[in-house]
Amino acid sequence: MKKSLSSDDDALKTASHYEALAKELTDQNEYAKAEEYLKKALEIYTRLNDKDAAATTGRALAKVQELQEKIIPAIQNYQSAGDLTKDKTLESINFNDANRLRNNSNPQAQIGYVQSNLVIFEKEGKKQEAADAYKQLGNSQLSQHNTSDAIASYKKAIEKSDNTGEISAISKKISKVYVAGNNIDEAILLNESILEKAKREQNVDLQIDQVRELAQLYSRKQQPEKTASLLEEAYALAFSSGNTSKTKDCLLALTKYYREQRREDAALSRYDDFLHHLDTLIRTDSSLVDASLFDVTEGRIKDLERERALQQALITNKSTLNYFLTASILAMAVLLFFIIRALRAIKIKNKKIALQSLRREMNPHFIFNSLNSVNQYIAESNEVEANKYLTAYSGLMRNVMEHSSKDFVPLSVEVEQLESYLDLEQLRFSDKFVYALEIDDTLDTDVVMIPNMLIQPHLENAVWHGLRYKATKGLLRLTFEKQGGMMQVRIEDDGIGLAESQKLKTTHQKAHQSRGITNTTERISLLNDIYHLHIRLLMEEITLDGATGTRIILQIPLMDRNDLTRKNNFSYR
Repeated sequence: MKKSLSSDDDALKTASHYEALAKELTDQNEYAKAEEYLKKALEIYTRLNDKDAAATTGRALAKVQELQEKIIPAIQNYQSAGDLTKDKTLESINFNDANRLRNNSNPQAQIGYVQSNLVIFEKEGKKQEAADAYKQLGNSQLSQHNTSDAIASYKKAIEKSDNTGEISAISKKISKVYVAGNNIDEAILLNESILEKAKREQNVDLQIDQVRELAQLYSRKQQPEKTASLLEEAYALAFSSGNTSKTKDCLLALTKYYREQRREDAALSRYDDFLHHLDTLIRTDSSLVDASLFDVTEGRIKDLERERALQQALITNKSTLNYFLTASILAMAVLLFFIIRALRAIKIKNKKIALQSLRREMNPHFIFNSLNSVNQYIAESNEVEANKYLTAYSGLMRNVMEHSSKDFVPLSVEVEQLESYLDLEQLRFSDKFVYALEIDDTLDTDVVMIPNMLIQPHLENAVWHGLRYKATKGLLRLTFEKQGGMMQVRIEDDGIGLAESQKLKTTHQKAHQSRGITNTTERISLLNDIYHLHIRLLMEEITLDGATGTRIILQIPLMDRNDLTRKNNFSYR
C-alpha cells in the first residue's frame, strides 16, 4: 500500500486497495466511509483514463450512495458509469438504474427498469447483482401494496445473496410483511428455513440473527418460554463464536426480555455470567483483532495519504519554482531582446543622422565659385548673365534643399538636379565642355529610387579637376543603364585624367577632393548598413578617342518605394 501510494506507476494497486477497503466497510454497513474510499479509487481510474475500471467503481459508488438515500449523486454516478463503459450490456444496466431512481415516485416505472436488469443478471449469472435487483423489485412492489409479489421477490433475493447482513435484513422485511398480515406462522417458517440454510453453510452470524428474529416472532405469539429459549440459544451461539459485540447484543436482548417478564434473577445471572467470562471472550475474539487491524490499516492509509500529499506538494512547489525560474529566464531573454533592439534602433538612428549630416554638407568650393562667378558678372556689368546664373543657381539650391531630408529620391528628381547642376557649370565654363545624359528606356524614372545627391560630387570632380584643365572642349557623359537587378551609373570624361589632375592640384584642392570622395564613400557605407544594400563604387583612368580620361561607375540595386519600406520600415514622404 505504501509503495502504491507513493508511486503513480502503482496507482492501479492503490485504487484496488481502496476498493477492497470500501467492500469491507460496506459489509459492516459503514456506507459513508465506503463512499469516501470509492471516490478515491474513482479519481485514480479517471486520472489514468481507465474507463472500464472507472465504470465499475462508479457503479459501486452509486450503490453505496443509494443505500444512504443520496439519490441525486447516485443517479449521476449510474449515468456516468453507463457513459464510460464500452460494454453495451453494462451500459443498459447503469442507465436502467439511473432511470429507476429518477422515477422514485413512480413504482410501476421502477419495476420495469428493475425487471430489465434482472433479465440481464440472470442470463449472465451475476448472483449478487440479481439479489440486489430482486430486493429493489420487492421494495417497489411493496410500495404498491403487492405483498405476495414483494415476498416472492424478497425470497429470490435471499436465495441469490451471499451477504449475511443482507439476508438478515431482507428476512426481517419479509417477517414485517407477514406480521402486518397476521401471518406470523409463515414468518416463522421462512426464518426457520433460513436458519437451516445457515446451519448447513455453518454461517454462525446468520444463525444468531435468525434465532433472534424467531424469538421476536414467538414473543408476538405470546410464547414466553419458547422466546426465552431462543434468546438463550442466540446468546450461547454468540458466546461460543467468540464475537464480543454480538454476545453483548444478545445479552441485552435476553436480559431485557427477562426484565419484561419480571425475571430479574435470570437477568442478573446472565449479567454475572457475561462479566465472569468477559476477559476470556475478549482475548479469543478474533473480530476485535480484525477490527483493530482494520482501524490500524485505515489509520496507516490516512498517514500514507498525508505523506503522499506532502510529497505532491513538494513536487508542486519544485515545479512552481522551475516554472518561475524558466519564466524569469524567458523574461530576461525578452528584456535583453528589447534592449538589443532598442540599441540597434538607436544605432540606426545615429547612422541616419550621420547620413543626413553628410548629405547636407554643401560643397563650399562650389558655392564660393558660384558666388565669384556672379561677382565677376556684376563687375563686368554683365547683368543679364549674372541674372541668368543667379536664377539657375537659386533653382538648383531650392531643389536641393527641398529634398535634403530624404535619403532616397525618384530617379527623375535626381536627374533633374544633376541637369541643373551641369547647366550651371556650363554657364561658368561654357568653352570647356559639353555633356550628354543617357537613360535606359527600361528604367521607369518615376518609380526607381536612387540615393539623393550621391552622383553630384563625381560630376563636380570631373568638371573641376579633369575638363577645366583641358586645352580643347571636352565631353562629359552621364549614363543610367539597367543590368539585371542593378542600375549602373557611369560617369565618363575625356579630361586630363586622374594622374595629371593630381599633379596640378594645390594643397587646398587636394584636401577638398579628398573630403568629397571620403564623404561619398562614407555615405555608401551607411546606406548599405541601414538599408541592407550592396552599392559599389569604382574609379578608373581610361582612354577615350586617344585621349586620357576618367570613369566612375556606381552600381545601385534597383528599388522602388515598397522595397525600401520592407528593407528598413522606410516611408518616402
